[in-house]
Amino acid sequence: MANQIEKITPRDVNFSQWYTDVVKNAGLMEYGPVKGTMIFKPHGFGIWELIQKFADIEFKKEEVKNVYFPLLIPEKLFKVEKEHIEGFAPELATVTKVGDKELGENLYIRPTSEVLIADFLSREIKSYRDLPIKYNQWANVMRWEKTTRPFLRSSEFLWQEGHTFHASREEAKKMTLDILEIYKYIANEILLLPVIFGKKTEKEKFAGAKETYTIESLMYDGQALQCGTSHYFEDNFSKVFNIKFQNKNQEEENPYSTSWGISTRLIGAIIMTHSDDFGLVLPSKIAPIQISLIAINDFVEVIQTCEKLKSMFELKYRVELDKTDKSFGFKISEAEIKGVPIRIEIGPRDLKNGVATVSRRDLRTKEQVEIEKINDYIEKQISEYDKNLYNKALQHRKNLTFKANTLEEYISIIDKNPGYVLVPFCGEIECETDIKHKTSTNSRCIPSDIEQINSICFNCSKKSSLMVYFARAY
Repeated sequence: MANQIEKITPRDVNFSQWYTDVVKNAGLMEYGPVKGTMIFKPHGFGIWELIQKFADIEFKKEEVKNVYFPLLIPEKLFKVEKEHIEGFAPELATVTKVGDKELGENLYIRPTSEVLIADFLSREIKSYRDLPIKYNQWANVMRWEKTTRPFLRSSEFLWQEGHTFHASREEAKKMTLDILEIYKYIANEILLLPVIFGKKTEKEKFAGAKETYTIESLMYDGQALQCGTSHYFEDNFSKVFNIKFQNKNQEEENPYSTSWGISTRLIGAIIMTHSDDFGLVLPSKIAPIQISLIAINDFVEVIQTCEKLKSMFELKYRVELDKTDKSFGFKISEAEIKGVPIRIEIGPRDLKNGVATVSRRDLRTKEQVEIEKINDYIEKQISEYDKNLYNKALQHRKNLTFKANTLEEYISIIDKNPGYVLVPFCGEIECETDIKHKTSTNSRCIPSDIEQINSICFNCSKKSSLMVYFARAY
């Protein structure tokens, strides 16, 4: 492990290679036997389990129930909503054969589950008393990507997808925005990602949605990453799938629906925001190991003290005491490259002096701390550790957020300092297509916390009423 640290390419030299080096050396995953697939190793899957835990708590506060729907979708069913299939057609994986027998109908491996759920609920929803229905599933999906990168873009990935149906537009729209608030909370408070948020443009909204809302995070290299989306469908899917309910006035009506999701690409966001040239750096709340205890040797008194500290810390933290016969230096390197927030080292000399050596992964400094006072010290350090990670990421985002009024100004900024650029934009799909062709960038969101003013579109010079963030993105 100590030698592996030397193999990490500096991120300012080659950011793409640095990312791959960190992912591999931290033991998060291995490549699967099929292109674009991943094997999640324990440390990588442990991060996802903790993200799931925090998200699931918030979903249940909204009275969302977990369910599971099938992996396969019949072709006839999938094609009911034409706009939906057009958005996914290039990425669909199709099952055509079982054994040596050709199937009578193609089956699609789900890229998402809207049609399955809408079809099911067309038989479940009959009355306003059946509403609202709030479902979520933790599942895998498949979208056959041409270019793949671990966690960020893979052919098969893990995610949660929520689907809700409501008796009114107002209730469905509120649900859409409430989920966006949950995603903002998870990003800002749990993952320490200072996101921007708002509505997607017409060109970038989800296929079949009336409105799409998003949280977006800025990576170390100045490129944006979509971290979560919440979609308001109005009654689009309800009409297509003939979902109807009898309202309180005994009239037939179509319910209003939403869908929303976050995925394992959040792990990629964490890596590219917080990590450094020495390996992974993890926010404490989603670190599978929050404290690593390392004995400098195997003296009985040293091991006993480590065991005692482990028992104490385990009441509040996820703790690992490395009892392997690896060298002391190897254990330190392993804890660092895996992104363990706090490392505690104890040896015979430390015991004699009644102290332990404590290191924080973000600062990479060492402090001698009295063992009798170490519990309170660690609690303070973990709090300061998380604050430091968030503030560094926030300052980086601020440093790479700009404004432009013309295409020339925009190109000059993007070429010199990749980041978010706030521009006046007409909102037209054709104009955004032109911008992407000219600059290889696209809109990220119409920010909810920025005043929307009348101006002139930075690209086509037509009248505009939108202020929109554009950027290069993963």
